[in-house]
Amino acid sequence: MNEIRLRLEAFFEILSTRNVLIEIGVLAVCLLLGGIVGLELSRRNQRQPNKPPMALSWRYFAMQGHLVITPIIVVLVLVLVANSTLLAAHFDVTLLGAAARLILAYIVVRCAVLVFAASLGNKSWIQNWESRVALLIWLAIAAEYLGWLDPIIATLDSVGVAAGKSRITVWSVLKLLFTLTLFMLVAAWISRWVERRVKRLTSVAMSTRIGIAKFANAFLIALSILIGLNAAGVDLTALTVLTGAVGLGLGFGLQSIAANFVSGFVLLMDRSIKPGDVISLSGQSGTSTENFGWVQELRGRYVVVRDRDGVEMLVPNQQLISNAVINWSYTDPRIRLKLPIRVSYRDDPELALKILLEACQGQTRVLSDPAPVSRLMHFSDSGIELELRFWISDPQEGVNNVRSEVNRAIWRLFKEHQITIPMAQREIIVRNAASELD
Repeated sequence: MNEIRLRLEAFFEILSTRNVLIEIGVLAVCLLLGGIVGLELSRRNQRQPNKPPMALSWRYFAMQGHLVITPIIVVLVLVLVANSTLLAAHFDVTLLGAAARLILAYIVVRCAVLVFAASLGNKSWIQNWESRVALLIWLAIAAEYLGWLDPIIATLDSVGVAAGKSRITVWSVLKLLFTLTLFMLVAAWISRWVERRVKRLTSVAMSTRIGIAKFANAFLIALSILIGLNAAGVDLTALTVLTGAVGLGLGFGLQSIAANFVSGFVLLMDRSIKPGDVISLSGQSGTSTENFGWVQELRGRYVVVRDRDGVEMLVPNQQLISNAVINWSYTDPRIRLKLPIRVSYRDDPELALKILLEACQGQTRVLSDPAPVSRLMHFSDSGIELELRFWISDPQEGVNNVRSEVNRAIWRLFKEHQITIPMAQREIIVRNAASELD
C-alpha cells in the first residue's frame, strides 16, 4: 500500500510541471475532437433506415469499425501530429509518446474483441459488453506499461481470509473469475465453430446434427470449467464433496430435469421425432387429432410443438419418451381416414356405398392410390352402419378440414338421391298399473 501511495505522489508531482500540463491540455483537445467525430458518426448511422448487418460479414466489420475504431484513430492521428509539433518546438513529449502507444494498444484490443464477439454470433452476450471487456483488457495493459500492475496485484493479494490450509484473497477470486471467463469464451468460440461445421454435413440427418452440436457445446463448456479451475490453482480433489452433493441433488430434486436432458439427447440421436414432423400427443390409436401439432424445435429440456391455432406448446422430452406419441410423418406421411355413416333400412345400401365413393371424387387431397373404399360394417338398432375409408398424403395441412369437405359432399349426394340418415328413436310406453289390476 505504501508503495502505491509513493508512486501516486511521484506521479502527481510530475503532472504539476508546466511541460506535462501542456501535454495534458493537448491530449484533452485531441480526445475532445475524437469524441465529436464519434458523435457525428453515430448521428449519421441512426438516420440510416438500413437494418444492422449480420455478424461474420464484411459489412458488419466495416460498420462497427467505422463507428467505433474511426474516432480512436482520429485521436491517435491528432496525438501523433501534436507530438511531432511539440518535438519540433523542443518540448519534452514523453507523455504524448506514452499516450500514443496506449491509444494504439486500445485500437488493437478493440479490434480483437470486435472480431471475437462477431465470431460467436449475433446472440452472443459479449456483443453487448464489447466496450467494457475491451476497456478492462486495456486497463491491465496500461497498468503493466506504467509499472503499476505488480503493486496493484500485491495490494489485492494482501486482502483476504484464511480458509483451512489455504487463503482466499481478492486477487485469487479475481484471477479465478478471469480464468474461468476466458476459458469459457474460448470453449464457446470452438463450440460455434464445431456447430457450423456439423450443420454443413448434409449427409447426416438434421436431428443428429443438432444432437452432436448440443453435446459438443455441453462437453466443451464443462471441460473449460475444469481446465479453468485447474489453471487458476484450485485443487480439484477438494471438489469431490461438492460433486457428491450435486450427484445427490440430481438423484432427488433434479431427477426430472436430468431425465428431460437425457431424453432430449435420445430423441436427437434416434431421430424418432424431428423438426417438421406432425405428431399427436393423445396417446390414442388411429388418426386422433387431439393435441395435434407440428414439431418446431428440439431443445435440451423440451420440444416446441405448434398447433393449428398458432399456440406453441412446450412438451418435456421425458413425456415423449415414456408416453405413446403418434408421429404421422415418421416413415410415410400418408394416413387413412375413416368416416362412419348411417343410413335407413328403407334405403338401398348398395346405392349408398356407391355414393360414398362418388363423394371422394373431385377432392384434391384424397389419394386415388390407394383408392377409397366403402364398407358395410353392421346392422344396428337405428340403421345400417356404413364406413368410408380414404387416404391423404399431407396431414400437416390438417385432417378435420378434409373430413369436412367429404362429409359435405356426402350430405349433398344423399339429398340428391333421397337417402336418409336416421335419427335414434326410443319409444316410452306408460301403463296404468291400477287399471291392469282391475
